[in-house]
Amino acid sequence: MLAPQTEGLHAEAVGLDTRDDQDILALLAAGQSAAADSVATAAPAIAAGAVLAAQAVRDGGRLVYAAAGSSGLMALADALELPGTYGIPRERIVVLLAGGSDALVDMKGGPEDDGQAARSAVEALGLGSKDCLIAITASGYTPYPLAALDAASAAGARTIGIANNAGAPILTRAQVGICLPTPPEVIAGSTRMGAGTAQKIALNMLSTLMAIRLGHVHDGYMVNVVADNAKLRGRARGIVQAIAKVDAETAEIALLQTDGAVKPAVLVALGVGSHEEATTMLGQHGGNLRSALDTLLRR
Repeated sequence: MLAPQTEGLHAEAVGLDTRDDQDILALLAAGQSAAADSVATAAPAIAAGAVLAAQAVRDGGRLVYAAAGSSGLMALADALELPGTYGIPRERIVVLLAGGSDALVDMKGGPEDDGQAARSAVEALGLGSKDCLIAITASGYTPYPLAALDAASAAGARTIGIANNAGAPILTRAQVGICLPTPPEVIAGSTRMGAGTAQKIALNMLSTLMAIRLGHVHDGYMVNVVADNAKLRGRARGIVQAIAKVDAETAEIALLQTDGAVKPAVLVALGVGSHEEATTMLGQHGGNLRSALDTLLRR
């Protein structure tokens, strides 16, 4: 088997350690930019993955991330922010990280080879057809995410595989394979750099498109945000003001009536009589605020 691209030597890296600081940093920055640019080629696959993820959440299933090492950190960063940003219940988001929580303070290499640990973790979750597992690995060959994906497939769950090497097995064994063809790293094999950057961008794109299709975004506003601090409470007020075109006081009163929930607060600010009535209206429109607004404004 040919060495994967993620292990190759960057064409401009020869003599890297003899260059001055500014030249080295310029090359590192260019490597990050090239990695980011590679994500554009994967847009159709990312869109297909977002469809699977949205279906899982809509069906009441779970979104499960499985990864090791730097890919695990990218998964964790994406997963942990979904409940607060888009109001997806925290129990519906699961991260399987090789080595478990210990890896967050001491990331050893060995656990990424433990496919049995991944299989056991997936089996313990009792995944089924409503769930979706996203397996992430730069090489596409890492045993932990591969085994997790295979176990999820065997359980009937939806599966998405993300890798940075074309033809990697995780791409062909997943229901949707997302290849992020990043060039060789400036530091050969250091996939926390370009590959990790591309993975973070792709995961951001996938989960954001998922949230949009779930109706959690209206124009550019996160209308399903969980406002649990001062900054987010101010943001929620501003969102209600902007969409309902009301003043700050009206928006604040509406949010108080809806326990801080933005979507029903927009409807209340526009004259819907109560939180309960606004929630019922949203339910009739699958939680989609735009659709509910169209109905309200036609009255």
